[in-house]
Amino acid sequence: MTSLSLSRARLPATVEIEVLDEFGAPQSRPIAAERSLTLYLNRREIVTLMTLGADPEALVVGYLRNQGLLGAVEDLSAVHVDWQVEAAAVVTRHLPVDLEERLGSRTVTTGCGQGTVFGRLLESTALSALPQTRLRQSVLYALLERLSDFNETYKSAGAVHGCALCRQADVLDFVEDVGRHNAVDTLAGRQWLAACGAGGVDSSGADIFYTTGRLTSEMVLKVAQMGISVLVSRSGVTQKGVELADRFGVLLIARAKGRRFQAIHADGRLELDAIPTRRPGDRQRVKA
Repeated sequence: MTSLSLSRARLPATVEIEVLDEFGAPQSRPIAAERSLTLYLNRREIVTLMTLGADPEALVVGYLRNQGLLGAVEDLSAVHVDWQVEAAAVVTRHLPVDLEERLGSRTVTTGCGQGTVFGRLLESTALSALPQTRLRQSVLYALLERLSDFNETYKSAGAVHGCALCRQADVLDFVEDVGRHNAVDTLAGRQWLAACGAGGVDSSGADIFYTTGRLTSEMVLKVAQMGISVLVSRSGVTQKGVELADRFGVLLIARAKGRRFQAIHADGRLELDAIPTRRPGDRQRVKA
């Protein structure tokens, strides 16, 4: 266990505002919070994140982890968030020797709020081989049903994405934020903070990652960095996401809603043990 000074600067995920409904009646309703948080790494300004503010320490730790700017949780010395100045100060014992080179190369991704990937991570081939986790169709359906019990902020206010770390049909940890990249970074940060005894949920046994957002190259890369090889979404997939998933060995399950889904790179890894009954009107596509 490492010695880590950690603030606890969580804020409510929603705020109340006055709205006028379709009948002309004034109503008090919750909306998703959106707060700016500028991240400083050893006094060097790195990025400004737009976030709910529900778990800012985990967000900045996960961001540094997924950007390759922090090699191990043991390198962390302090993570302090101060909302009065909208800043997160991270102090580390070590920095990558090629930090300047990594910060000099940025790719603006398709993430909500324009995510950024440093140091040509999208071209990275240095990841460890992923476990080729198998998935049963019945387990996928059970997981989708359980996930419907979680997204509290979305149900009350909308305007957010949700991500979850799962062990087959069990949801280990769930996070919502204004951008899907923030949600996955927060989960990655929580994993590391839990590993060093700084609180959080133990999700080290996760083998499936779920997101409400698109399966883009950024999402595939971040999940692969976490050592997970099954990525599920209720949304669609991009060409670059498919290419990276093939390179890293990630099974993609896109457009997963109800009993429908689109599996990509599924050969030998998806067991179709719960094929639904085809109903009148269901479209059936056959390759020419």
